Amino acid sequence: MHLDHSPAAHSHDGPAALGADAFRSDGSRRALRIGLGGPVGSGKTATVAALCRALRDELSLAVVTNDIYTREDAEFLLREAVLPPERITAVETGACPHTAIRDDISANLEAVEDLEDEAGPLDLILVESGGDNLTATFSKGLVDAQVFVIDVAGGDDIPRKGGPGVTTADLLVINKTDLAPYVGSDLGRMAADAKAQRAELPVVLQSLRGEGGVGEVADWVRGRVAAWTA
Repeated sequence: MHLDHSPAAHSHDGPAALGADAFRSDGSRRALRIGLGGPVGSGKTATVAALCRALRDELSLAVVTNDIYTREDAEFLLREAVLPPERITAVETGACPHTAIRDDISANLEAVEDLEDEAGPLDLILVESGGDNLTATFSKGLVDAQVFVIDVAGGDDIPRKGGPGVTTADLLVINKTDLAPYVGSDLGRMAADAKAQRAELPVVLQSLRGEGGVGEVADWVRGRVAAWTA
């Protein structure tokens, strides 16, 4: 069963209005869908796992992962037991990951709707893209908000180079800040370049090994869920 997937209006702080696709056919509100994208190795799956651990006791959530030819990311989440197995599903894209999250989103739509049918009611579904490049963005017909994850090991010039993921995502996460001294990345420069590219859109500098962990990102997600359900 597919819903009407015309996108809802959004602001930088949260959904500005509910579109027709905000409700299921029975009139109940569907889950908020947040996409996580970014280059290979930036820490998307680790961030998803950390978010699941941080939010699973307060929100009803599920995860869809995307890989080209494997189910490796989903299998990692299952091994880590971040959620019950029935709340984690995988999509094998068979092509560049951005195709399945931006161009032909049908497989992901089916996956998120099946999760709501089988594990619902849900508050939140996290849709993780396979590793892609700085041009990767999610269709607004698939997700309600997008998180873009880069990491310091990719080079401290990444925010300055921009690209749709860096400049337009609802939240930019600069990950693995604990590695900065070892790879020669200037965190101050990265933060300043990100702000210059993104204006008022938020940026989080994150180390999942640090004391704060995924806390700031989890708080941002909580805010989006609150705006969605208010």
